[in-house]
Amino acid sequence: MDQGGQPENLSPILSDRVLFNGTVIPLTFTGDGNLRFTGKGQQCLTVEKDVLGFALDGSRIRVKAVVEKRDGICCLGNRGDLVRQSFVFEPLSEDSLSLWSQKLRDYMDSLGRPKRLLIFVNPFGGKKSATKIFSQDVKPYLEDADIQITVIETKHQLHAKEVAKTLDLSDYDGIVCVSGDGILVEVINGLLEREDWSAAIKMPIGMVPAGTGNGMVKSLLDSAGEPCSASNAILAVIRGHKCSLDVATISQGKTRFFSVLMLAWGLIADIDIESEKYRWMGSARMDFYALQRILHLRHYNGRVSFVPAPGFEDYGEATSYHGEPTSEKNPTQEESLKIQQQGYLGSDVKLENMHWRTISGPFVSIWLHNVPWGGEDVMAAPNAKFSDGYLDLIMVKDIPKLALLSLMSKTNDGSHAKSPHVRYLKVKALVLEPGPLVEDPTKEGIIDSDGEVIARGNVTYEGDQKGLMAYDKLQITVDQGLATLFAPVQGMGVDCVE
Repeated sequence: MDQGGQPENLSPILSDRVLFNGTVIPLTFTGDGNLRFTGKGQQCLTVEKDVLGFALDGSRIRVKAVVEKRDGICCLGNRGDLVRQSFVFEPLSEDSLSLWSQKLRDYMDSLGRPKRLLIFVNPFGGKKSATKIFSQDVKPYLEDADIQITVIETKHQLHAKEVAKTLDLSDYDGIVCVSGDGILVEVINGLLEREDWSAAIKMPIGMVPAGTGNGMVKSLLDSAGEPCSASNAILAVIRGHKCSLDVATISQGKTRFFSVLMLAWGLIADIDIESEKYRWMGSARMDFYALQRILHLRHYNGRVSFVPAPGFEDYGEATSYHGEPTSEKNPTQEESLKIQQQGYLGSDVKLENMHWRTISGPFVSIWLHNVPWGGEDVMAAPNAKFSDGYLDLIMVKDIPKLALLSLMSKTNDGSHAKSPHVRYLKVKALVLEPGPLVEDPTKEGIIDSDGEVIARGNVTYEGDQKGLMAYDKLQITVDQGLATLFAPVQGMGVDCVE
């Protein structure tokens, strides 16, 4: 408390009279980071939330901020559509100008915001609007925040992964993906394939929605109660707050793929991948093909074994671990060096020591999710958390076609998870053993993770993507909080990292 009985953080850091809009008014900068002044009534800018940056303009200070379109400014943060706006204050002396500049600079430096960012822009994703979104909705905010940027337009698939594997980490405070979820997945895989993966994966990554699937950024912004817009997304980056993100390792032998969003087999994978042939229809292709697949419903033989999270031990039947064998012998120095050069190999938890359960098919759909939203309008796993160390498993087995049609329509708000036809549980590890179609044993399915074809069996639709792995047993483990994301602050339902 100060001598006047006020909490110290509410005491003024600086209070003075300045010229604002042709009128001399009192301007106060409080210890809790608010700029209070008189304009159209009493106004307030919360520096941490509202202020992007400031610049000296002769004898004036130009404070660059974001405000809500409808109301101007309030101290409670922003939830609606945002616009950039400058507030120009002119201190009445050079000493006052210098003091205001110093105090503002010191406070903003204390916030730990990024100063140098690498920006990936994917001009081919979604509606091919990423370049326009970057120039109109992202770059102006970064300029106001005085952030140095290096922009790379991705030229081909895996371009971002190649860059992430070789970039000099010391050049940047973070990476931003102006894209759908695909570039984020490439960056994560690139960072984890480096020799210095343990340091590289700590690099904060930001997302700006500009693709077909924007599940990660939707999940982040929705957790904070904010609209999924480019302006809200880039503000989360500029403000510099972070949260941890679980990373799943999908492995088959020595082949690995690092997933941050989802894995699907059955109905969801078939819709996601096979609907590519209708890409000319735009976003309507998913609904159109989903209807086709429901009318001609497929059932897949197979088995799912898993380590349940606490509270989910009653699902399935008890079994033992029957995934990939693990070596008990200690590697030689030469073997250790070779392993290190391969990058991150996934969790070293002894899975055979865990309590496993199993569920056998036939299955209509297996859906494994790391975050709540699979896209801007698909809330696949309403109970998913960013860093709880578990994946959410959504299973559908026997279900009438009309009930399935109704179920699919409820994925936009997550209410499908309450259906009696859905088994919804959390797992620490999973072994997927995919099998052929019940209706035609000569046909097999597709396993999809984060938009990538992980495995493709003997299927009718071949497509352009070849599977990374064989259509056979896959093991999925999860590492809690391995990656770091730039994230909103207010109302975050995740563990924040400062």
